[in-house]
Amino acid sequence: MKAMTQKAVIGAMALVVGMVLGTQLGGSDERKEPMHQVVEGRAAEWMCSMHLQIRMSEPSQCPICAMDLIPVPTSDTAEELGLRQLRLSSDAREQASIQTAPVERRFAPVETRMVGKIGFDETRVSYITAWVPGRIDRLYVDYVGVQVAPGDHLAYLYSPELLTAQEELIQALRAQDRVGDSGVGSLGQTARATVEASREKLRLLGLKKEQVTRIESERKASDHLTIFAQTGGIVVEKHLIQGAYVETGTPIYTIADLSRLWLEMAAYESDLAWIHFGQEVQFTTEAYPGETFAGRISFVDPLLDERTRTVRVRVSVSNEDSRLKPGMLARATVRAKVAADGRVMDPGLAGKWISPMHPEIVRDGPGFCDICGMDLVRAEELGYWALEETKAGTPLVIPASAPLLTGKRAVVYIALGEGLYEGREIVLGPRAGDYYLVREGLHEGEQVVVNGAFKIDSALQIRAKPSMMNPQNAGPTMGKNHNASTIALGASGHEGHAPGNMDYTMADKADMTVSTAFVRDLQPLFMAYFAVQQALSKDYLQGTHTGALALIEALNGAATVALEDSTLMASMTIERGLRHSAETMRAAGDLAVARRAFASFSTALTEVARGFGISASEVHVFYCPMAFDNEGAAWLQQGEETQNPYFGAEMYRCGSRQKTLTAAGSG
Repeated sequence: MKAMTQKAVIGAMALVVGMVLGTQLGGSDERKEPMHQVVEGRAAEWMCSMHLQIRMSEPSQCPICAMDLIPVPTSDTAEELGLRQLRLSSDAREQASIQTAPVERRFAPVETRMVGKIGFDETRVSYITAWVPGRIDRLYVDYVGVQVAPGDHLAYLYSPELLTAQEELIQALRAQDRVGDSGVGSLGQTARATVEASREKLRLLGLKKEQVTRIESERKASDHLTIFAQTGGIVVEKHLIQGAYVETGTPIYTIADLSRLWLEMAAYESDLAWIHFGQEVQFTTEAYPGETFAGRISFVDPLLDERTRTVRVRVSVSNEDSRLKPGMLARATVRAKVAADGRVMDPGLAGKWISPMHPEIVRDGPGFCDICGMDLVRAEELGYWALEETKAGTPLVIPASAPLLTGKRAVVYIALGEGLYEGREIVLGPRAGDYYLVREGLHEGEQVVVNGAFKIDSALQIRAKPSMMNPQNAGPTMGKNHNASTIALGASGHEGHAPGNMDYTMADKADMTVSTAFVRDLQPLFMAYFAVQQALSKDYLQGTHTGALALIEALNGAATVALEDSTLMASMTIERGLRHSAETMRAAGDLAVARRAFASFSTALTEVARGFGISASEVHVFYCPMAFDNEGAAWLQQGEETQNPYFGAEMYRCGSRQKTLTAAGSG
């Protein structure tokens, strides 16, 4: 009865996934030739890397999947090698396309891409307001876009309150004249104080010194006030119409100096290490294709937006030619070189002094800011590396494709020469572009495998040696004699439908008994998938190619021996669809093609996870309704925070978690 349930569920999986893949990809029966993991030494027998129960005394092909058999090393050869070592022949290395790169010291280049919007420099925006209540009888500037200079007349205001204040000044002047003729000192002092107070009141009501002087000389009050521009710029907003009544403080015009603007952007939490005050930012706009503009970071928000997991970044941009307009969208790039301690190396700021308020003010020595008068500070105080590019200050780095990442562990394979490779756990620092900083575990000059590491790791797994997925020598991870246990399918909680027509028809309400070892054998497939998902979320096409190759290798090593012969072909239908998607991603010339193939792979792999279970503690199902022109698409992810593989930096946090798949016994 249990076997029948298993067959029914697997058959349903094949039907659902086959229909999905057939619609999106058209299907493919092509199969990539496997790697011949030939080990130096004499082979006593030959085996299938996918069906370990198949063993023969001579080279041949697997009778189940038709793959070439690989040689099994003899016991004496295995004893000669270390526990984490593997030796490959020259033919095996060539077929596996194994490539190495040296561990080196260099300032790792990193590029951070952001999108933003150009706006006003708020320090260069002024507001013309009514200083007294009254009525606007004349607007000299009656439309926006007019260039004004300091002292230009803008409005003509009628104000009874202003008339009263002028009359007070005239009466005080007359009283002063009378007291002055009398010669009484105390009265004269009081009269002069009254005149000065009346003058100050008029100045506070908005009258200029020249206007007050004219009132004093003419001894004639006026019930109208001319309002002048205090600063120059462009009238960007007219708040009132002629004839409108105003109160004290009512805005009349907004004037902005557009010779300098702000570019407001949002930086993701993971990129903050490479963003500092004063850094140069290059950006492009839709209005001027092919032309690059530049500015400097003037502000990094000390607070993080918990909803978007981003931080506001402000760039001060010169706009003397007025080509840039507020409201324009921009795509920006911040380039940096990472030093040994994670600080940024900027040759343009090394040894310089910079204004802590205005980053455009950079000097060779100490001094004061030309704009705000603040003391200049050394660039090193703002997080920059100021030393010369010496060996002591240069970080140890490896290409980003070298380490195999699983959880908090990082494994690399070292080429020891003559086809010998050794696995080693290392401690990584932050990723800087195409490189990882190395904190522990490697030395300068060592050769690390940058292509084919998954194949070496799989070979170690077959030989029951420690590997990425099995850090301890836990015995074979594939084979016929697996310990079976009951795996709860899908996520805990309510069984339902995810958005975007993702109908999880594989999810049986009852548990299905499958091999735990079989589920564990699928783990390399999921880990390679997560690597592709991370690469796409970072707009990293080369990383997508590397991850897709790992997917193909994981598919080559996937075990199917837990299935009965009658259901074998059903599982192979799913495998062909996954392989086709992986090969499409491997050969994709751009991110758009890779992302479409990734969506197809995700749909099939989600069915696999729901049907067979997972060995990791939990995997999350995310969904983005805007993917592929609002068609919508889902993906699997380890972290709980959205990392959208379909938009990348454009909309990194677009999407939401729909479900969490958990392994049995994980809680």
